[in-house]
Amino acid sequence: MISPPPATTASSERQRFRRFAALVRKESFQVMRDPSSILIAFVLPIILLFLFGYGVSLDTKLTRVGLVMEETTPLTADLAASFRASRYFSVVSGRDRRQFEEDLVLSRVRGIIVIPADFTATYMAGSRPEIQVIVDGSDPNTASFVQNYAQGAVANWQLQRQAEMKGGNPAITVEQRFWFNPELTSRSFLVPGSIAIVMTLVGTLLTSLVVAREWERGTMEAMMATPVTAAELLAGKLLPYFLLGLTSMTVCVLLAVFLFGVPFRGSVLALYALSAVFLMPALGQGLLISAVTKNQFLASQLALISAFLPAFLLSGFLFEINSMPTIIQWITFIVPARYLIPSLQTVFLAGDIWPMFLQAIAVMFAIGCIFFLLAARSTKKRIA
Repeated sequence: MISPPPATTASSERQRFRRFAALVRKESFQVMRDPSSILIAFVLPIILLFLFGYGVSLDTKLTRVGLVMEETTPLTADLAASFRASRYFSVVSGRDRRQFEEDLVLSRVRGIIVIPADFTATYMAGSRPEIQVIVDGSDPNTASFVQNYAQGAVANWQLQRQAEMKGGNPAITVEQRFWFNPELTSRSFLVPGSIAIVMTLVGTLLTSLVVAREWERGTMEAMMATPVTAAELLAGKLLPYFLLGLTSMTVCVLLAVFLFGVPFRGSVLALYALSAVFLMPALGQGLLISAVTKNQFLASQLALISAFLPAFLLSGFLFEINSMPTIIQWITFIVPARYLIPSLQTVFLAGDIWPMFLQAIAVMFAIGCIFFLLAARSTKKRIA
């Protein structure tokens, strides 16, 4: 077998590089001329980040409850004071539970705490008095919160009473420490997770729409008629959107740190390594959708259904994966955001934990390679 002369090989490599550079330059100009690309890459992420940062909160504070005191004694007044002193309750007092029944139905209060008329007598007799907690079961999360913190307020009151009666401190005290997020603010882990949701939407939606538009206009077939290969075409089209996705992520991170006050304890290297690898499955999925549909409307619908919704619902962003049915838990393993969200939360709140990051990077890279192979194969079939 006769190998080509070195000069011919070098000339071929130079031509291939020029073709690829021309593709990247052409795609970059198209991005800058297209207002929808800038809208999806920068305006939409900022809007979503503001919604997640200010509109979505899992912090339950000052929950409005009705406190019914069926008897007024120094003991019940002391117990009522413990409820009013809680930072989790906004207490409205009354003498009859019927005062709050309509408020509970209309969600003006989230629960009714009833101190019964025989509370003092039962307590002084050495028995265990019962306090009734009525909650709105239509909202299970808030109902559990009211019930648990009502029990906690009563337990703290009992400890204080025991300490006062014995003239000293309780024998056992519990000192709580919360690592990484001492204030227990949901924004500190919602905002990093929302960056992954934004990157999913930007990478998949942007790529699927723009490439599908070229299929509709026929420019994709015209480009494939040139000497450019399918791999060069796909890489040339995706590189500008890859850089656009990283730029969008950078804007989101700056907003998270300087506007929302989320701590950043990791390294920039870990942040960009995770984000860059995550963009592979995001862009690859968008490219595959566009190659299969060749239609902007269908591409946008498929991008939302197959990328945004799984990233939002099946990644552990809002709902605990271990609480899902087993078959759904298995499905979450193919959702790239499942690996990015905990990694970003770790980068922001805990720092660099590279064994965790490398595992996430390997899985996201594998999913991205599968999407790219499917997209390249679909593109060749469509052109043939």
